[in-house]
Amino acid sequence: MSEQVNFGGDIVWRPSRDDIEGSNLWAFMREHGIDSHEELLQRSTTDVAWFTDALFRFLDIRFSRPYTEVLDASEGIAFPRWCVGGEMNIVESCVDRWAADPLHFERTALIWEGEEGTTRTMSYGALAGEVNRCANALRALGLGKGDAVGLFMPMTPEIVIALFAIAKIGGIVLPLFSGYGAAAVADRLADADAKALFTADGFFRRGNVIEMKSVADEAVASLPALRHVIVLQRTGHGVDMTAGRDHWWHELIPAQAPAADTAEMSAEDVLMIIYTSGTTGRPKGAVHTHCGFPVKAAQDMAFGTDVHQRDIIYWMTDMGWMMGPWLVFGSTILGATFFISDGAPDHPAVDRLWQQVARHRITVLGISPTLVRSLMVHGLEPVRAHDIDALRFFASTSEPWNPEPWMWLFRDVGESRRPIINYSGGTEISGGILMGNPLLPLKPTAFSAACPGIAADVYDEDGRPLRNAVGELVITAPWIGMTRGFWRDNTRYLETYWSRWEDVWVHGDFAAIDSDGLWYILGRSDDTIKIAGKRVGPAEIESVLVAHQAVNEAAAIAVPHDVKGSEVLCFCVLTPGFRESEALMAELRDAVVHALGKPLAPRAVVFVPDIPKTRNGKIMRRMVRSAWLGLDAGDTSGLLNPSAVEAIHERGREAGG
Repeated sequence: MSEQVNFGGDIVWRPSRDDIEGSNLWAFMREHGIDSHEELLQRSTTDVAWFTDALFRFLDIRFSRPYTEVLDASEGIAFPRWCVGGEMNIVESCVDRWAADPLHFERTALIWEGEEGTTRTMSYGALAGEVNRCANALRALGLGKGDAVGLFMPMTPEIVIALFAIAKIGGIVLPLFSGYGAAAVADRLADADAKALFTADGFFRRGNVIEMKSVADEAVASLPALRHVIVLQRTGHGVDMTAGRDHWWHELIPAQAPAADTAEMSAEDVLMIIYTSGTTGRPKGAVHTHCGFPVKAAQDMAFGTDVHQRDIIYWMTDMGWMMGPWLVFGSTILGATFFISDGAPDHPAVDRLWQQVARHRITVLGISPTLVRSLMVHGLEPVRAHDIDALRFFASTSEPWNPEPWMWLFRDVGESRRPIINYSGGTEISGGILMGNPLLPLKPTAFSAACPGIAADVYDEDGRPLRNAVGELVITAPWIGMTRGFWRDNTRYLETYWSRWEDVWVHGDFAAIDSDGLWYILGRSDDTIKIAGKRVGPAEIESVLVAHQAVNEAAAIAVPHDVKGSEVLCFCVLTPGFRESEALMAELRDAVVHALGKPLAPRAVVFVPDIPKTRNGKIMRRMVRSAWLGLDAGDTSGLLNPSAVEAIHERGREAGG
């Protein structure tokens, strides 16, 4: 874990004085007499209560009853109590306060674009009215505090309305990936004891209608406690409706009154359960509260991507993944505008994404490295065809970068003046552990620093801090966004994050800090490749492979070897126009040897049509390894492309693992 690593190279972007002095982060620091980001990190992590209280005030989080103590850690670092005695409903801070203010009532809250080109905008005032109507409909169905309600819908304005309505009545939001199969939907609804489900007849992707209602029907059939299904008519194709259980959105909700009470909640009442898939066992339900997840989302959006009320932020995601609720809660707490869309980013034409950025004057664009690699294939012409001058920042999350696509986005698309705010954390974090920001310089693929309030470090195998080498990413103090445990399974929560070192959260990422203080994520720590005592992060090998013009995507894993313990196996998706061959395989293998040395020479390079990844573009290397070796791949329901697992399994069978 402690081998020396050659990191990202030279600094390629430095903030201007205007960048710094116009930023939210600078304003926060000035407010508290803090002179440097380093000082902010030190103070925010050694006095977590001070920082959290200051954050609530900076974001103007509304409490109907003030807390008497911001943090009570008497029960241990894994189970702190936050906002003791406080009462609030986060909808007041996200929607109600803006709608009640004449200066903000007409401000645009959201912009939506469908794959077929339809667009809609909604002001904060209009959003509040629709949320109230939806909340009244839920109450009319007998739903209220503590009832879990699933969201299994495409990314349309209605999914935002439903999210806020569930929170407004004191219910528990249960986001579900729109591409799930029936079993995955049923498992999560059953685990949370859901009482209702929002869904749609279907959605459009690449010009095709993708079924949702039939999937929902199959899932709900095994859940007698789930009494109501509310159905959005998105595509207009015929679906079956069950009398007494199913309700059309357009028949139930518009008829409701546009005013509704916001339920008073304890600040630590459960707001949302987000399920994350593991490699084995049932999905983990990360529990989040009213004063937790949304506040951390808004903090990172304000301090990292520097979103102000004038900004329009678009993060390409699904509501079933953490970044969907993150986008909605964070932007509305800040009083900004967020953009959402459904369909594919390169359909009906490869320039759809850039057309959206230009048409809607998007200022912050969150994009995954996987998508960037796919867009690189088409060159710069689709970008240059559109005016993207409004764009201030790129941002990225979901997986480690390779240098070449990072530089293409920064230098060629961003003209070396738009920083890429790299962001890494997780569902259980409510956002980032590490993040770029407008105050600190950037190197390719790197993170500027830990997020304020996150006491992050890198440990070696003996639990000692480590620099200029690869180790375990850890956190050593509580933070406001931390999950309040796993739903009905705190034993698993403790085993997952708190069992290796006392009072240390071990995140499961392979990380490093260089001599300039910049951070790097090199994949999951259980993805680590160790060959004859030498460790390497999969991203290093993959960077070599995708630098070749023939390779569009790559995944590197370790497979067993009798002598060396393990050896490298590489999976490559070819760029259109290239064909697999023994010569190309040898060329790619030699490139890895040349870059990283003979001990890390791949056993083989396997050409595959696709690599398993989540909706957010995270490559699931553990599933690649399991599929190749014929092991249980775990829960594949959250994948964008589950068929990729079976294809790799077949190649593994043919090759004998």
